Amino acid sequence: MLDENERLARQEAHWLIKEFGAEAPLYAAMKAEKAIEQKDFARCARWKRILDILAEGGAQKPALSKY
Repeated sequence: MLDENERLARQEAHWLIKEFGAEAPLYAAMKAEKAIEQKDFARCARWKRILDILAEGGAQKPALSKY
């Protein structure tokens, strides 16, 4: 069973793939970098987890890139 944070991270990863396709990890990395710049380490950890989910293929059904 997934906790609420994990469920939300997986939902966000799925949405990123739907919206950005192959560029989803790049978008997540940019968000993590922005969080670091703002010294928001909790948000950075969230984006890092989303990146991990994307890397392991945990967000099912990768969409084709819009471009």
